[in-house]
Amino acid sequence: MSSQGVPRGAVLAVVHEPVALSPGGPLVLELRGPLGPADAETVAARLAQRHRAFGVALDSHRPGHHTLRLTPPAAGGLAALPADLLADLLAPPPPGGEILPVTGHQQTLLRAALTPAPTATATPTGTGGNSGSSDGSDGSDGSDGGGVEQLYWDWSGPFDVARFAAAWQSVVDRECVLRACFDWVAAPRLVLHARAEADIAVCSPAAVTWPQLLRRDRARGFALHRPGLLRLTLLAAEPGGGAPAAPPRVLLTYHPALLDERGVHLLLREFYRAYAAGGVLPGGERRPDLRDHARWLAGQDTTAARQFWARAVPPPRAATRPGRPGGATGQSGPGLLDTRLRAPETFRLRSWAALRGAAESSALHLVWALLLYRAAGVSGPLPVSFGVQLSGRDIALPGAAGIPGLLDSPLPMTVTVDPAAPLAGLLHQVRDTLLDLAAYPWASTETIRAWAPRPPAAPGPAAGPGPVAGPGPVAGPAAGVGPLCGAGGTLVRFDGPLVLPKVLRSELAAQGVHADTPRSAAGAAGGPLTLAARHDTAGGLVLGLFYDRAQLADEDAAALHSQCVRLLRALPEFRQAQASAGQLLDLLARAATPRMARPVPPAAHPALTVLRPGHPHADVICLVTAPGVPAGSYDLFVRGHRGPEEIVAVHGDGAPGVLPAALHQAAGPGRRLVLCGCGPGGRAAYELAQRTPHAPGMVSAVVMTGIGDAAASASALARGVRSVLTPPP
Repeated sequence: MSSQGVPRGAVLAVVHEPVALSPGGPLVLELRGPLGPADAETVAARLAQRHRAFGVALDSHRPGHHTLRLTPPAAGGLAALPADLLADLLAPPPPGGEILPVTGHQQTLLRAALTPAPTATATPTGTGGNSGSSDGSDGSDGSDGGGVEQLYWDWSGPFDVARFAAAWQSVVDRECVLRACFDWVAAPRLVLHARAEADIAVCSPAAVTWPQLLRRDRARGFALHRPGLLRLTLLAAEPGGGAPAAPPRVLLTYHPALLDERGVHLLLREFYRAYAAGGVLPGGERRPDLRDHARWLAGQDTTAARQFWARAVPPPRAATRPGRPGGATGQSGPGLLDTRLRAPETFRLRSWAALRGAAESSALHLVWALLLYRAAGVSGPLPVSFGVQLSGRDIALPGAAGIPGLLDSPLPMTVTVDPAAPLAGLLHQVRDTLLDLAAYPWASTETIRAWAPRPPAAPGPAAGPGPVAGPGPVAGPAAGVGPLCGAGGTLVRFDGPLVLPKVLRSELAAQGVHADTPRSAAGAAGGPLTLAARHDTAGGLVLGLFYDRAQLADEDAAALHSQCVRLLRALPEFRQAQASAGQLLDLLARAATPRMARPVPPAAHPALTVLRPGHPHADVICLVTAPGVPAGSYDLFVRGHRGPEEIVAVHGDGAPGVLPAALHQAAGPGRRLVLCGCGPGGRAAYELAQRTPHAPGMVSAVVMTGIGDAAASASALARGVRSVLTPPP
């Protein structure tokens, strides 16, 4: 048994018996899991080091059973365990690893990856269906099947697989972002491991076609709790029967909650440096890196940003959708459309914008604002709002431009479209608004919601206990605030792939290797719809439309894309100073307005669901659901439990006061409850036991586990439950 903490892949179970504490008395927790005495001492020592206000004492009874006593600070006592302490207990840091907080846009993307897609009907647990799973999770052993981005390119020149793998491993050793994963047990955190292996697979074109490989790779997703959220798949060269063999194709897949596209291009530059050097990247770890950025971010004064966003949030009536409300599309999955403006057309567009003191990106924002206005079907001025992507690397942190990671962030741009006003005025609006946003590239949708002004709360009855917590604090929309990007809106981004240095390109060319520019496959769109612009090698402007086919049908997406390109091509013809926005929109007078499916609100879960009936006088095992519970773990636990206990699930999205009533209903007279949860479900169970009024002794124990795959999580949960239900020997 290692003495470096929790063994790799193991999931710890922690048992807490909620009893009244004497003032200053310790909170007693039982550790149940694959921990020897040395491992348990390591866990206790780390808790004592990271939470110095608490007294930490450990008693080891035997391997797999240890008692931890946490004595709170003398002043004030202890109402409940702080979230960060609970996270360190259930998910101890890896040996030699570090932990960073997950904030801003990254927290939004992590929560989206952990939240199940809404379904119309629920499937009973244990049937094998994903919809309506009692886990409240996302689909496959903690993986996120849909939330991936894919880039690919054809390898040009001699190709050495061993050298390719060694070069990527060298990049993994240098870049901490490639050794990172997520922990969301009690608070969203980024966990940096000291060591990770490059994930590289080789496929034969005889075994899988390229479209099949893309679909399988996308469906595979990522296990977010394990390091290595970037992988590479090589489709080997096709043997030629007299004809030249097709070149190898490289597929690079990454999770957008960890990396943005510029970060991926920075890593590709480092890979090519390593490949040109024989497979070894010279130098040590990159600095600055994510750790330095986190420290810089924590030191920012938010006063000016708060004041700006207090007046710049989108108003409630802002138009945010480029299609009129329509019915269900009958389609699913991601879609991608590409159209190229030729180099002369791009030059004309750039010149038109430059003569009016703006960049071509502002011309793109202008056209998108007009399409949102047109879809609203109104006359007269109307505010429109959409997200714009900021790189987040032009900040006052030396070396920030070279940090791979998730530094970019979508921020809401709100402008007022008046069809009677000059086009130049709208162009200046979007230009000036973007300049204002660029002062706060580290802001995020969640912080903006928190900073938005809220009207005074109306008087009313006192609220009861709130819903069960998810993977972290959720900032709901402020009253009177319109939709923000990522919340039913659209996103416009201007991608700028990082060009390899001339010296590096020369080194590769001397070895016969040409570094091709990667292309995007349809992946995570970052919302219902994303318009991405980039320049190709010939100087043309390529417009890619990434969309969710469940919200925008293929024909409507094609119409929207075509209309956007048509307006961009026509803009340089409007040279007169008084040319109005309405005159440009008149070009689309005979074109049908695209339709988008109406948003479907997620179906509310019942407050309590019986998963398995038990003996009428036996105790009740209550599984608490929350987004981020390892998928399938509760199903496995229910199928594997052999005791007489009834097993129920409680859901935290009911009205205040529903959960306490549901717990009383589940227990009944003379029956005790064991509240249980895996990962964030464990934290939710602990909080529910803390704040739910109950009869003395009704909740006999709370069983919490860390995060692992479905089997490990279910096994840890069963281990903790057995320790409560079975008398000790």
